[in-house]
Amino acid sequence: MEGFWAKSDKISQIAKRSDNKVIKHINMLTLFDDIEAPEREEIRQLRKELTEHNYRYYVLSSPVISDVEFDRKMRRLQDLEARYPDMFDPKSPTQQVGSDLSPKQSGKWEQVAHRYPMLSLANTYSREEVADWLRKLPEGVEIVCELKFDGLSISLWYEHGTLTKAVTRGDGQKGDNVVENIKTIPSIPWHIEGEDVPERFEMRGEVLLPWANFERLNQERANQEEALFANPRNAASGTLKLQDTREVARRGLDAYLYYMLGEDLPAKTHFDRLQTARRWGFQTSEHIRVCRTLDEVMAYIAYWDSARKDLPIATDGIVLKVNDLAQQEELGFTAKTPRWAIAYKFPAEKQKTLLREITYQVGRTGVVTPVANLEPVHLSGTIVQRATLHNEDFIRSLHIRPGDMVFVEKGGEIIPKITGKAEEDSPTAADYDYHFPTQCPECGATLVRVEGEAAWRCPNEQGCPPQIKGKMIHFVSRRAMNIEGLGEETIDLLFAQGLLHNIADIYALTFNDLASQERFGEKSAQNILNGIANSLLVPWERVLFALGIRMVGETTAKKLARRFTSLEQLQVADREQLIAVEDVGEQIADNIIAYFADERNREIIHRLQDAGLQMQGKEVEVVSQALAGQSIVISGTFTQHSRDEYKAMIEAHGGKNVSSVSKKTSFILAGENMGPEKLKKAEALGIPLMTEEEFLEITTDH
Repeated sequence: MEGFWAKSDKISQIAKRSDNKVIKHINMLTLFDDIEAPEREEIRQLRKELTEHNYRYYVLSSPVISDVEFDRKMRRLQDLEARYPDMFDPKSPTQQVGSDLSPKQSGKWEQVAHRYPMLSLANTYSREEVADWLRKLPEGVEIVCELKFDGLSISLWYEHGTLTKAVTRGDGQKGDNVVENIKTIPSIPWHIEGEDVPERFEMRGEVLLPWANFERLNQERANQEEALFANPRNAASGTLKLQDTREVARRGLDAYLYYMLGEDLPAKTHFDRLQTARRWGFQTSEHIRVCRTLDEVMAYIAYWDSARKDLPIATDGIVLKVNDLAQQEELGFTAKTPRWAIAYKFPAEKQKTLLREITYQVGRTGVVTPVANLEPVHLSGTIVQRATLHNEDFIRSLHIRPGDMVFVEKGGEIIPKITGKAEEDSPTAADYDYHFPTQCPECGATLVRVEGEAAWRCPNEQGCPPQIKGKMIHFVSRRAMNIEGLGEETIDLLFAQGLLHNIADIYALTFNDLASQERFGEKSAQNILNGIANSLLVPWERVLFALGIRMVGETTAKKLARRFTSLEQLQVADREQLIAVEDVGEQIADNIIAYFADERNREIIHRLQDAGLQMQGKEVEVVSQALAGQSIVISGTFTQHSRDEYKAMIEAHGGKNVSSVSKKTSFILAGENMGPEKLKKAEALGIPLMTEEEFLEITTDH
C-alpha cells in the first residue's frame, strides 16, 4: 500500500497545478487502475466482441446473437467508456458504424467514397427514452414517424436523372457499388424525368426481401439441405452481394426509399421531399405520418407494434425524424448518429414452454437434425409446436434436454427458435445427461461425424430410406430436372411399391406402373411420363445439380459445368483442377471425387446416359494455342476483366487454370493486392509474374 499512497500524493500534486478538470479526472482515474482493472478489461473484451458481431451481421449476414443482446452490450460499452474517458478509442464500435464493406483484395466490387457520411441511428427499446429524446428537442417541432424496415442500407446516386451508382453503407465513409444488382429490383427506377429533378442527388433507403420471397428461398434451401437464412434481412444482404445478377433477380428483392440528399433540392421538410420522391417514381412507405405531440407519436408506435405483423415485408421498429431540414442541420450529429433522429425497436416476442421430446430427422445427404417438440405455445400470431435444434453442439450450448422449460422466439418473426433455458422452472440434476443418438433413427447405421463439421451424418446413402427418397425428390424438383407430377407423395408411394430405388429408376417407369396406382388415372400417368420425357432436354448444368452431389448447389453446379463441359471431363478431373473453379474448395472437390469413385453412382449415371439425359454442355471455343501447355495461376484484383473472364480467356487460348503455385506453374497472372503467400512461393520457385496488360497483349494478338 505504500506505493499506492505515494502515487496518490503525486497525482494530487499534479491535479492541483492543472486548471484542466478533464486532466484532473483522467489522472485520478489512473490512480485506481489496479482497483478498476476488471472494468477496463471488460471494455477491451466488449470492443472485441462487438467488432466480431458487426462482422457477422454486416459482412457474413449470419449473426449469432439477437439485436436486443447486441444493443445491450453496446449500451454497456458506452456506459463504461463514459466512466473511463482515458480509454477513448476512435476505432471503438461506439464510435464507428458497422461495416458491410467487402475486402478490397477480393476485387469483387468497386469501392466508392460517400458524398455524405452514411451513419447509423441511435437505438432504444424504451418508450420512456423516446419521450426523453422528444422533450430535448425545440418546442413545437414536428416529428415524422416511419416504419423501420429490416433490410440493408443503400444509397442511390442519380445524375441528370439516370441511376449511376448504388453504394452500400460500407464503413460509413465508403461502400461497395452494387448498381448492377440494384438494377434487378423492379421498384428502383433507372431513369426519372421531371422539371424539378436536380442534376445530381441521392436517394437513400433499404433493400429488403418480402416475406413471400423469403419463404420461397428458404424452402428451396431446405430442399437442398443448405443452411436457412435466419430472417429476410440476412437473405437480402447475402443476395445483394452475389456475383450472378440473374440469381439476384430471381430471388426477388425490393426496396423502400426514405431520405433525399443533395444540393438545391425541392421542399424544406423531410416529409415533403418524400412526397416529391414518390411523384418522381420512387417507392416510399405509404405509412409515414407527421406527428406534433408526444401522444401522437406514442399512438403511432402502439398501432404498428401489432399492425406490422400483417405487412408483406419485415419491420423491426419505428424511426422518428425531425421534419424541418433546417432544424436537422442545426441539431447536427454525434460521431456515428444524427441527433435529429432515433429508432425505437420493437422487443422480440418470447414465450416459455415445455420441451416435450427431441426427435431426429434424416435429410437426403444423411445429415441428422434434432427437432424440439414443444408444448404448443402462441407466438406472433401462430401456434408453435416444433423448432429446429440445429445440431448436438447447439443443444449442449443451451444445456437443454427433454423435460426442461425453454424460451422460444421467432427469428425475424417467422422461424421459431429456442434461445435459452428457464433454469428456475426446469428439473435440476447433478449431471447433464443428454446424449445424441449413435445410430441412424431410420436405418440403424452407425452415425459418423466428419472432423470440422457440427453435424452427425448417416453414411448409409444407398440403404437409408429418407436419403434415397430425398435424392429423388431433389432430382425431380423445379430447379433441377423439373419433372411435373412426381412430387414427394408420389415418390413415397412408388418407393413403397418397390418401383423406385434410385433416380435412374424414374426413366424405367411405364404407363401401367403409374396408371395402376390408387388415385392415379390415365391422364395423371401420362402427364408424369410427359414430364419425364421433357426432362431429357434439361441442360447439363442442371443435370449436374440434380445428381445431388453433396455441397454442389445450383450456383456451384453452373460454374463446374462451364469449366467441365461434359460428364466425362468432370469424372476425370483431379483435385487441383476442381479447386481452380471459383467457389469450389477442398471439401467440395473431395465430395465430387468421392461421388464418382462410388461404383453404385457410376452405374446410376450410366443408366441416365442410356436414358438420354444431357451430359454435355457448350464446348469452350478455342481461339488460339497461344497458351497451349501452360499452367496458369490467377491472383489479385483486376481492372479490365473479372477473374472468371480471365479464366475463360486462358482456356480459350489453350491454357490450363490451376489454383496453387508449384514447379509446374508457367506464370502467375498477377493483379493488385496479390496474395502474399503466392508471391512468396513464386519468388522461391522462380515463377514469373505477368501483368494484366502483358496478358492482354499476348491474347489480343491471337
